[in-house]
Amino acid sequence: MKVIIVGCGRIGSGLAKHLSGLGNSVTVVDSNRSAFEQLGTAFTGRVVEGVGFDWDVLTRADIAHAEAVVAVTSSDDINAVVARLARLVFRVPKVIVRMYDSRKAEIYEQFGIQTLSTTKWGIKRAAELLSYTPFRTTITLGTGEVDIVEIEISAMLSGYTVSQLTVPGEIQIVAVNRKEKTFLPTLGTELQEKDHVYVAKAAGSAARLKKVFNLA
Repeated sequence: MKVIIVGCGRIGSGLAKHLSGLGNSVTVVDSNRSAFEQLGTAFTGRVVEGVGFDWDVLTRADIAHAEAVVAVTSSDDINAVVARLARLVFRVPKVIVRMYDSRKAEIYEQFGIQTLSTTKWGIKRAAELLSYTPFRTTITLGTGEVDIVEIEISAMLSGYTVSQLTVPGEIQIVAVNRKEKTFLPTLGTELQEKDHVYVAKAAGSAARLKKVFNLA
């Protein structure tokens, strides 16, 4: 995956090293050249010095071919501008923005931009958001402790009950949409093929969720 990370602070540099170590193509952008020292000598990606929302800087970072952009500077305003440019102008498929003001998160979610709070989420959470997921996150609760995700029930899971697809403390089906009607299920509710279920998932439980719902 080709990723651009704007901001080379603790989160940005840590995420850059983590993703680069997994074999991803990573470009880090920061206006402060000395910030790149946090990447260490083992970092194999690219660095671009400049303001993260500058058109020429983003062009040098090759945003036209980026599959993901992560804006994690210390400024909400800069992160917001970078995120909007990446999502709405350059049409980058995955965009994550760090927001200190959690009240703004809902606005960005409407544009398909994932938000994270540095007080609760870290490198592992950002890496999880960037990875491919066969489910759609509809809302994030609190400061990232719980996601509500939407999953379509496959033929393989037809007939399973809510109880069979529950992992206490990690995964819980909270609503079912069937033939354009949404209802609250009981533990004994049997699911049908093509049902859309809304699942509360604890942060860090993506792998368990995939296993429980037989998602590729």
